[in-house]
Amino acid sequence: MQQFETYLNENLPKVPSFHPVYEDALGVMLTAGGKRFRPMLLLSIVKAYEPMLYTSSLPVALAVEMLHTYSLIHDDLPSMDNADLRRGHPTLHKRYDEVTAILAGDALNTDAFLQLAQAPLREDIKIKLIELLALNGGGRGMVLGQAIDCYFENKPLNIEQIKVLHTNKTAKLIACSLQMGAVIIGLEKQVQDALYSFGIDLGLLFQIQDDIIDETQSEEEAGKPTGNDGDKNSFVNLLGLEKTVAEADSLAKDLQRRFEDFDEKLQIALQPLITKYLTRHKG
Repeated sequence: MQQFETYLNENLPKVPSFHPVYEDALGVMLTAGGKRFRPMLLLSIVKAYEPMLYTSSLPVALAVEMLHTYSLIHDDLPSMDNADLRRGHPTLHKRYDEVTAILAGDALNTDAFLQLAQAPLREDIKIKLIELLALNGGGRGMVLGQAIDCYFENKPLNIEQIKVLHTNKTAKLIACSLQMGAVIIGLEKQVQDALYSFGIDLGLLFQIQDDIIDETQSEEEAGKPTGNDGDKNSFVNLLGLEKTVAEADSLAKDLQRRFEDFDEKLQIALQPLITKYLTRHKG
């Protein structure tokens, strides 16, 4: 992923003006690290099937990372999680102020679609990519999940409702990343659908693992505040730690089985990521 990291650093938003911190604020959380999980999913699929399209797909991967980063900036705001730390660094509203954090998030959200529109890909492919990112990252996906999460804080949900919450808030953007990679290289719709469904459950596993990390790791180990989910609708709060770990194990085994049904190129593309994240909750 060094190529993506280099591309990201060379293509941070450039908006020169007399504002003292605006341009810096747009890039600081993008360069603060992170797992780059979503760009890796997308680019791994492209590289496995059509390596010649890898470079042309870098703006698409950056668009996904920008949208994800905007969501983290807004998630940390005082009106939401009121977090002090993200990716081991001060959150934007702590580094600057709340207004700057809100506007930086707004800018990254919109600029993600600019990245897609300007990517050196066929126009019909770009329109489909814009549609997918909007459907999964906007009001019918990630934002809906965040709205449910915030509205129902201190109001316990049942397990199916929690899955709806995290399917929207976390899983859809992960599933979308896989599908966008498949769209770029022209995989059949049946394969796209299978990848998307796989990505939804992978995203749920990702969230369950995050809930386990929040319960079991220190702030220093996790690189973000932990132990703050006491009022939230987390899997651990509903099921307890032991049952949550069992849920993660069960989901990981099901994903492994489905992963083995993919063709060889897909398995080779995703194996390093799948191996890492299917076992993350085991320490």
